[in-house]
Amino acid sequence: MSTRIGFIGFGNMAGAICDGLLLSGAIAPSDIYACARDTVKLQAKCADRGINACSDAAEAARSADMIVIGVLPEQVRDVVTAIAGVLKGKPVISIAAGIDYERYVSYLGEGFNHISTIPNTPVAVGEGIIVAESKHSLTAEQLKLFEGIFGQIAKIEYFSPDLLSLGGTGAGCAPAFADVFIEALADGLVKHGMSRAQAYVIVPQMLIGTAKYMMESGKHPGELKDAVCSPGGTTIVGISALEETGFRHSVIHAVDKIMEKKHSM
Repeated sequence: MSTRIGFIGFGNMAGAICDGLLLSGAIAPSDIYACARDTVKLQAKCADRGINACSDAAEAARSADMIVIGVLPEQVRDVVTAIAGVLKGKPVISIAAGIDYERYVSYLGEGFNHISTIPNTPVAVGEGIIVAESKHSLTAEQLKLFEGIFGQIAKIEYFSPDLLSLGGTGAGCAPAFADVFIEALADGLVKHGMSRAQAYVIVPQMLIGTAKYMMESGKHPGELKDAVCSPGGTTIVGISALEETGFRHSVIHAVDKIMEKKHSM
């Protein structure tokens, strides 16, 4: 039996999840429902994907077996309390950053089935990470359903409530770091004569292959780095230049600043 998914809020992240589900074949277009405040944009997005546009959150929730809450964090309370009766008994998957299990309990009370997650945009191509809070109220059957569907577009990693936000930084914010690195490395190659088109082929593939090699080999990244750095060779010269300009410190500092920002919100 197919599962119907209802998106309440259909911004970039919800759209990425939808695209991943469609690409993987996990959910058929006819079984996906979505609502958003901007009905004109919603109609266009839904038409492009062949999914169902709904007039409001209640319609999207009523039409679905599983609901994804994708509105802005400051909108979550008003949205879920207004349709609480429809949410009762259905698994609710939250992708609203910063709204954890306890916050949902404060909004809805006990007796609802929900889990808070932080996905990243690579879910759109089935290579995402979904950071999920280990504290949730999904039933065993609902959790299995969630993992069966969303596990087709991402690796699901569970974190305790105190580490959920940090996990979201590593999974949700860091793709932008990788994008900047791709662009910078491509700039360096273009500077020395490579075409931009070629640079944007080899650099992303290099990252994909490097990450896959590390995960499948189980080797420490330092060990893999050492294997490429021959004595007196070219790679160690590049590594030395990165160290001179504080590459590692810059990355760690970026994480520090993100967490400072989160803690101030």
